[in-house]
This record gives sequence, structure tokens and C-alpha cells, in this order.
Amino acid sequence: MEDEEIINLYWNRQEKAIYETEKKYGKYCNTISFNILQDNEEAKECVNDTYLKTWNSIPPQRPNILKIYIGRIARNLAINQYERKKAKKRDYTLEIALEELSECISSNSNVEKELDYNELVNALNIFLSQLSQDKRKIFLERYWYLDSIKEISSKNKITESNAKIILSRVRNSLKNYLKEGGLYE
Repeated sequence: MEDEEIINLYWNRQEKAIYETEKKYGKYCNTISFNILQDNEEAKECVNDTYLKTWNSIPPQRPNILKIYIGRIARNLAINQYERKKAKKRDYTLEIALEELSECISSNSNVEKELDYNELVNALNIFLSQLSQDKRKIFLERYWYLDSIKEISSKNKITESNAKIILSRVRNSLKNYLKEGGLYE
């Protein structure tokens, strides 16, 4: 079923929308959730919460790209769940990835107050569009899907060392790009 048809099912409040969403994007949402939570049961729970949140948000929202819309919901719910579980059990996958990115995107409060969020998003989109497809894929696998270095190297048929080097170079390029644009101190 096409995305527009699934969105129409949500819009018309037909429960079949959830079934069709699960059928088309269930594995995708589970992968996102599992990469963050590292627990199958919690990932499944997060995916179910994703369907509920999607049901409650369409309408009034009408997403342009359903896959991205649902992926963002799953990712945000998983990160929230991760934060709740972090106090009980330490898992550093998310923290390591965010620490790596902090080299490029400062998180101090002065920058956050001065920085226009939309300007940063636009700059990131432009930067990513200028990368080769392979480098963009590796960057997104690490910082959007939160894949481990081992998973990235396996998926891309490169060594872990090569994956680390590519990510380091892309982060440095991003840092320089943001500095040139006045978005990084």
C-alpha cells in the first residue's frame, strides 16, 4: 500500500492504518528503536508506542513523507525511553555518538540561545547533500540510526578502523563547514 493511502486511512480514523503501517514500516521502526535501546522487548514496546503516537497525531498532522515521520517518532520515543533507563543501567552507545557529534555542534547554552535551529538544520542538510553517498550513509547510520562502528563496518564492507576514519573526517569537515557559516564557535 502506498504511503498516501496509509495516511488517508489515519485521516479517516480507520484502524487498518496501524496494520498497514506495521506491515510496511515495522521492521524499520524496530531497527531504529533497537539500535538506541539495545533490548528487543523495549524496542517492541517503543514501536507499539510509535503506532499509538502516529494514530494520535494524524490528523491534525499530514506528513509529507510517512517513513521519515514515523522514523522520527520511533527515534524520539526510543531516546526518551533510553533516558529513563539510563539511571538504572548504563549503556553508552547513544552517549558516545552524541559526544562524537559534540565536536561539531556545540551544546553550550550561549550557542543554543543564539543559534537559530532552522539555520542549523538547513546547514546540516546542505552539508550532507554535498557528501558522497557512501559517506552520507555511514554518517546517518552512526548519528541517526545510532549503529555501532562494528555494525557500520559490516553493513558497508569496510574495516572498523576505516569506518572510524571516515566518521572522524566527516565530523571535521562538518565542524569546518559550520565554522565557515558562523554556526560554530
